[in-house]
Amino acid sequence: MTTYIQNKKVNLNYEMLKEYEAGISLLGTEVKAVRSKLGKLDGSHVVIRGKEAFLVEASISAFQKANAPDDFDPERTRKLLLSKKQLFELERDGEKAGLTIVPIALYNSGQKLKLKIALARGKKKHDKRETLKARDTKREIERALKQQ
Repeated sequence: MTTYIQNKKVNLNYEMLKEYEAGISLLGTEVKAVRSKLGKLDGSHVVIRGKEAFLVEASISAFQKANAPDDFDPERTRKLLLSKKQLFELERDGEKAGLTIVPIALYNSGQKLKLKIALARGKKKHDKRETLKARDTKREIERALKQQ
């Protein structure tokens, strides 16, 4: 399993409640671009419309800009492939106040590309500070133990 694109700020900005694995429908040039790590998941989210899930505001550029179609949009809405049970759970839980569905990583599972998404709650400013402090103290402890 190779991770091609990660949403690096998702752990700082959100508290993960439940994770899901979804397939994603991409064009051929987008698949090549993802495999060469040309894309961003920062600032993107998942929307559920009419019993279907879509990835919104993710940027995946064309592999070769010269060979891309003229009407190619790198930030187009992409359909996610989930089971009916998963869609129902996400739709039901996503309506609760303060919860959103965010992408975590785009990776391969065998020959197929998968998107790891999570139902998450946004962190407040003080929660983010606590996360940063905990990370810094953990890093200092590891350095101290390494020197001994």
